[in-house]
Amino acid sequence: MSDSMPHTSLPQTVVFAGPSISKEEITRILPGAEVKPPVRRGDAAAAAQDGARLIVIIDGVFFQDEAVAHKELLGVMKGGVKVFGASSMGALRACELEPFGMTGIGKIFEWYRSGKIAADDEVGMLFDPETGTALSVPMVNMRASFEKAKEAGVLTADEERALLKACKGIYYPERTYRRVVKEADVSAETKDTLTRWLKTDAVDQKHEDAAACLAHVRGLYD
Repeated sequence: MSDSMPHTSLPQTVVFAGPSISKEEITRILPGAEVKPPVRRGDAAAAAQDGARLIVIIDGVFFQDEAVAHKELLGVMKGGVKVFGASSMGALRACELEPFGMTGIGKIFEWYRSGKIAADDEVGMLFDPETGTALSVPMVNMRASFEKAKEAGVLTADEERALLKACKGIYYPERTYRRVVKEADVSAETKDTLTRWLKTDAVDQKHEDAAACLAHVRGLYD
């Protein structure tokens, strides 16, 4: 099916997203879906009350507002709404609520489910609430980038660990590649090489997972 063809069988769908993936890309992958800002407490229940039969949670607020509650999502699913999650708040809640029917998609979800990561701050980031522009880099993206750099021979395993340690030591809204590389206990040569590599090869894992989740939903109704 081409991107321009309508999804006549797609149920009324709401996607909560922000900095991880643009509204334009969401509607290209899921034509007809309603796109709303990062989910806050009460938003999912309100969407269900307004008739949504399928909810996709990509981004959500964490510390700057009340996060969407587990009880709220359980109530939504009990009412027959299908709920998918990926990338950020969606991956976190999907991991926690998978036993109750929420579906998680993507590497970040798998990292939470396997226990490789556990903290909320792994996906936390600072972004402009008006434009959705990212102002910091989430740690999950750095994990994916440093892992790729190690596989490419740019980093050793010890250097990868040193970079992740530096990242963890920085408050999430202040995490940028520049600061993490600067503060990591690695050689100046490695810092220079990695900085150049990141300009073209950094991984946006949040975006990749968001797009994969939407494509998965689309595939269910093609």
